[in-house]
Amino acid sequence: MSDYEALREGRAFVRVERDALAVTGPDAFDYLQGQLSQELTGVSTAWSLVLQPQGKVDALVRVTRLEGEAFLLDTDAGWGEPLAARLERFKLRVKVEIAPVPWERVRVFADGEGIPFDWPPLTGTDVARTPPMDEAPAELWEVLRIEAGFPRLGAELTDRTIPAEVAAAVERGVSFTKGCFTGQELVARIDSRGGNVPRNLRGLVLEGEPPAPGEAIVVDGREVGTVTSAAAHPNGHAVALGFVRREVTPPAEATVGGRVARIAALPLLS
Repeated sequence: MSDYEALREGRAFVRVERDALAVTGPDAFDYLQGQLSQELTGVSTAWSLVLQPQGKVDALVRVTRLEGEAFLLDTDAGWGEPLAARLERFKLRVKVEIAPVPWERVRVFADGEGIPFDWPPLTGTDVARTPPMDEAPAELWEVLRIEAGFPRLGAELTDRTIPAEVAAAVERGVSFTKGCFTGQELVARIDSRGGNVPRNLRGLVLEGEPPAPGEAIVVDGREVGTVTSAAAHPNGHAVALGFVRREVTPPAEATVGGRVARIAALPLLS
């Protein structure tokens, strides 16, 4: 718990692996404005979704404007190459270069010189220089990620995910006032209908070991969802994320792998 508390309080840093792409060229702004769900005008750093034409999720990225017509897109480790391929596929008759760049930063939940990390209630900075403080174990980032409801590609975000199923990703990464972007129609249509989708991302708290991704979430003897991510919390319980059918309103009691679990609204952190 001491490492966990130090990390939360900005007294320790953690290494979070990311993949990054540089998007440059005279058409970079206009090109990204048509590919990202976020409004880029006047933005220095922001979260954005990259969507399929049908509106489902290809990637969640953080976009940072560099000097001039240059942008940095960072995303979950292992997803840089698929993201580059997706962006290249839609790069038609524009002067834009897309290239991978090294990610050599560490995360601290405090103010600093670097790229802001802002996913309430977690706020901090990804800094290029290792700060003069202790390093927290990398697995603590997974605990905080789950508690904050921060979705991960390949787990909560797949090519089957509808953006509105992860409400925080829409709140943080979608502009409903910008011009057209790839995949806009589905996002706008669901928003106009009140954001109702068949399932929603929820938090789970349970005793004992973390459940495995894919385990069923059961309420009153009926399967209502599945676990997508889980981690052992340093205070002895387990925390998890999972998609749960919309008719189950948190807080609610469930069972996962035969153990009692509490379904909660996100974030789990206060």
